Amino acid sequence: MARRRGWGGNPPEGDEQARERIIATAVELIGKTDAAISIADVAEALGVIRQTVYRYFPSAEALMTAAAIASVDGFLDRLTAQVAGLDDPAEAMIEAVVFTLTDVRRTPHLGILLSSSYSNADPDSLTSEQSKAFGMRMIRRFDVEWERHGYDESALRELVEYTLRTMQSFFVSPGDPPRGENELRAYLRRWLGTAITAQRELAGRARPGV
Repeated sequence: MARRRGWGGNPPEGDEQARERIIATAVELIGKTDAAISIADVAEALGVIRQTVYRYFPSAEALMTAAAIASVDGFLDRLTAQVAGLDDPAEAMIEAVVFTLTDVRRTPHLGILLSSSYSNADPDSLTSEQSKAFGMRMIRRFDVEWERHGYDESALRELVEYTLRTMQSFFVSPGDPPRGENELRAYLRRWLGTAITAQRELAGRARPGV
């Protein structure tokens, strides 16, 4: 009888389907609560024991990260619209950071991946391989010819890491009082923008004969 009740009476056909249903349930719960969830919460919603969820996800943090990654397509669509037409790498990245810091409040799944509450649980989460992969997906949508501005694959990955670290600092300590959007743009343009623009000159120096 218990087995019929588990998984809503409809057990998954395999491990891949089980993972998908666990993630989908986590996404739904996060959307309802706007907060981090536990393995016990997901297990209860699925009607299974916690060990079943642990079989696929070793920790609540791993499950929340998977839920966040599965939920970012809508965010990426909104971000793409926000930076459309910006072909300058500094301006595109600055606008993306400002948009992310603002929009994350409306995207609880992404917030759990990037916010201070999640980072306190795992300080390196924002610079994990999953987060970097998300960042690469993000900048690949920009209308920027990265190579023309001196960015090869390695430089792009370093830019993503640097930008993620910058955003993490604002999540952890937004300031007292926090900067408004225009103030934040000006601040990022002066410091982050200058660093991004400098890459073209650095890349030029590295070329033979330059």
